[in-house]
Amino acid sequence: MMSKSYILSIDQGTSGTKAIIFDAYGKVVIKTTAPLKSYYPESSFVEQDPQEIYQSVLNAVQSCIKEFRAQFPGEESSIVSCGISNQRETFVVWDKNGNPLHNAVVWQCKRSVAVCELLKNNDFESTVNSRTGLTIDPYFSATKVIWLNENNANVKSAIRNGEAFFGTVDTWLLYKLTNGKSYKTEYTNASRTLFYNIYTLEWDKTLLKAFGLENLNLPKVTFSSDHFGDTTFDGAFKNALPITGMIGDSQAAFFGEECFSNGMAKATLGTGSSILYNAENLSKQSNKGMLTTIGWSVEGQVNYALEGVIVSCGSTIEWLKNQLGVFNSYSELEPMAISLQSNEGVYLIPAFSGMGAPYWQKDWKASIHGLTFGTTKDHLVRAALESIAFQIKDVIQSIEKETNTPLKELKVNGGITANEFLMQFLADLLKTPITNMGITDVSAWGAALISGLGVKLWRSFEDLPKLPKEMIKCYKPNHDNTLIMNSYEGWQLILNEKKQ
Repeated sequence: MMSKSYILSIDQGTSGTKAIIFDAYGKVVIKTTAPLKSYYPESSFVEQDPQEIYQSVLNAVQSCIKEFRAQFPGEESSIVSCGISNQRETFVVWDKNGNPLHNAVVWQCKRSVAVCELLKNNDFESTVNSRTGLTIDPYFSATKVIWLNENNANVKSAIRNGEAFFGTVDTWLLYKLTNGKSYKTEYTNASRTLFYNIYTLEWDKTLLKAFGLENLNLPKVTFSSDHFGDTTFDGAFKNALPITGMIGDSQAAFFGEECFSNGMAKATLGTGSSILYNAENLSKQSNKGMLTTIGWSVEGQVNYALEGVIVSCGSTIEWLKNQLGVFNSYSELEPMAISLQSNEGVYLIPAFSGMGAPYWQKDWKASIHGLTFGTTKDHLVRAALESIAFQIKDVIQSIEKETNTPLKELKVNGGITANEFLMQFLADLLKTPITNMGITDVSAWGAALISGLGVKLWRSFEDLPKLPKEMIKCYKPNHDNTLIMNSYEGWQLILNEKKQ
């Protein structure tokens, strides 16, 4: 390994782009950000301007390299490669000259609800699930491409004439950064489109034909860690930099958290939560409400994962703070929760916008149970925090049943992981260690690792840099936790009643 090497990592998210330069030991050397706007042309429609997405990347990278030059004069040639992690499912459709035919349609956009209903009514659900590992939902790209094909004349004629090019955000950025020379994606992003057969590893002709999109141009799919093309980022670099890693953001975090072996899982706890579980024992059809997806891939190896999406985590806590004024600052949460020995029978079911995995109940409403005259704000705070742990347990338990693989360890990231009561409660509930790696930009770090493998900075997983011990926080389970298991039974009873 070179004495001093750096990797540029780009994390293109929904609200902005981060450009981070890591050194070969995983230390953040420079970090810059550029904001990105979303547009809401109609209720529940969410779009972004493809040119603004690209420009936000150039802006972040240009200010990043400028700061790097000022702090490390003469070391620019030690930046060996670039990795990109991106917001998943958002896509762009462009013409043969590289001009977008429409705004980028963002993963949050719900314009294709009616398209999804129609596909489900035509009994398409099991066909889609057995090929893509996913479910028919507006979240994934395909149904929104169908919507554009039906509702936008420019898109429709370009698709009909075989002159429309589809790409998730990684593909669009790569295409722009290489001046149209490279039209590629990788397995994790392809696996989120509803066009890609994750078992045969090819674009699914049967589905494309059924969707009326057989003339749509689709990118070449390769490993997350590969040589995708070279770029100067519009003159930001004197010499072109190789792009040697691309990966969807949730999967990038999964890789950055070192979930390399069977039974390892990560939970990103944000507004909602995405749980990815490394699973070798996969069945073609998930009947436990989980999605099957590609977790990451390096040369010669494609790794599968099961994903459970939880709708309300941090948003439940936000609701208590902003709507009900139960507390003022996050530092109050822990003392409030531990002032009680148990939840004393008070439960909060956070179905503010339905419940995700493993329940998939989009019509449920949130509810609070077990209130008495003795109930205080502390009970509400504790019930809200416990609801996060209970939902994670429900997802993990379903995956364990489906794969016959017990959970080895759960890696966690996201703001709310600073709450030690919640982390210890989760460790006790799952009866497994909970590890917080202490990296704030875990998606960017995952993209940097993937890119470093692609440029052979590291030859194998064993060579990957180990993060300093003092950053890592581990919560060991307390196995004498009858109280916690009893409270979990109470949670399950309420959910079972709701189902009836």
